[in-house]
Amino acid sequence: MLSCALVLAATSHVAGASAATPAKVSGSAALALAGVIAPRSPNLTGAEKKAVAMLFAANADIPYKKAIVVTADRIVCRTGNVDITVRNCEVTFGKKVKTVNGSTANEIFATEALAGVPPDGAAGSNFESLAKLSCTIDPNAIRRKDGSGADCTFEPGN
Repeated sequence: MLSCALVLAATSHVAGASAATPAKVSGSAALALAGVIAPRSPNLTGAEKKAVAMLFAANADIPYKKAIVVTADRIVCRTGNVDITVRNCEVTFGKKVKTVNGSTANEIFATEALAGVPPDGAAGSNFESLAKLSCTIDPNAIRRKDGSGADCTFEPGN
């Protein structure tokens, strides 16, 4: 019984955080999370979006040198387990809400899972949600190829 509790505790720790605890992810998962949200952000310049896209596409040697902060106030994704065609996410930036469907929503949903966002279910649906996403991407650190340069914090399940 004790070993089962330890496995559950370890699994919960690896997953990122519980719904009430702020979470932090770094490295590959953080770059992926920033990479799927940056193209939708009205807060980033074109140069910042291009830099994040290049880094996410495995190009560490980019001309952009400044740190980039990718934020979103809220991300709520839903997939259907009865109507298996349902895939959508609402990404909120301040008062602007962007809705994405299909493969783009699936990419965000899967990346949230990779980053440790805990799933939740309701009749016929699977949900993942987070709030207060803030990812700092440092191209100079990423260029060193030592696993550093991408860090995100968020509140799961909001």
